[in-house]
Amino acid sequence: MLRPSFVPPWPIRRLRDLTRYRVDLVAARTAEKNRVEKLLEDACIKLSVVASDIFGVSGRAMMAALIAGERDPHVLAQMARARMRTKIARLEEAFNGHFDDHHRFLLARMLDRIDSTEADIAALDNQIEAHLVPFAAAAARLDEIPGIGPVAAAVIIAEVGVDMSRFPTAGHLCSWAKLSPGLNTSAGKTKGNGSTGHGNRYLAGILGEAAVVAGRTDTFLGARYRRIAKRRGNKRAIVAVGRSILVIDWHLLASDDARFTDLGADHFTKHLDPDAKKRNHIRQLEALGYTVTLTPAA
Repeated sequence: MLRPSFVPPWPIRRLRDLTRYRVDLVAARTAEKNRVEKLLEDACIKLSVVASDIFGVSGRAMMAALIAGERDPHVLAQMARARMRTKIARLEEAFNGHFDDHHRFLLARMLDRIDSTEADIAALDNQIEAHLVPFAAAAARLDEIPGIGPVAAAVIIAEVGVDMSRFPTAGHLCSWAKLSPGLNTSAGKTKGNGSTGHGNRYLAGILGEAAVVAGRTDTFLGARYRRIAKRRGNKRAIVAVGRSILVIDWHLLASDDARFTDLGADHFTKHLDPDAKKRNHIRQLEALGYTVTLTPAA
């Protein structure tokens, strides 16, 4: 049984204050960047269509020029740097809009707010690093998990702590975090409804981000993500892999001697039952319109 009213020690509470505020500031910065893109679209400036990141060196130089009064598409396009210079012709077309003083005023305010928020995030990162020192060993172990970086490790420690004695098993931790799918029982049949309930949004958010990153890796977690996404969609894959990461977190935090060991991207194929392999291949061929007849090899 979990203690109903657990108050984490003050070092964890202070770390949590910092990490949660950082998450909120990152969300605020993202919202402000979205406003910038919407404002440019309103002015028929299609910079985001050409540039993958309009807030890189080239994009910021072009937007600064717009604020300063430059309107010549050729001049603006020539501010491209590095690989962006291969897109100068498209950039010239992108700047054929009607950017006026109204857009200039708003863009200046939005970029100032983005810069201010980024400075605050950098200051928070320094504070988080300092407050994480007592938990450096635990953070280093979590950092070994695919998809988990220093920021994610700090958030996980801030939200669940490092004392796993209040969670008898990894399943208890997942249940507390609302990452255990609900079950519906009807007519003697039990089915998962896929719903995990509403848990800690900061923990769920960072585990979801880690799951997406892990899904791009050539690891066990990456293979698990792709298998589930193929059958049930990306959203379910994110939840499932996020839960797997949390299970690994519990084991790494429950023992100072525990270390992460990747099972490998080929874990599923190596341990798949031969009959299951056969059924999978037959199913895939039948889905392509073939009738399959199996004949044992000599």
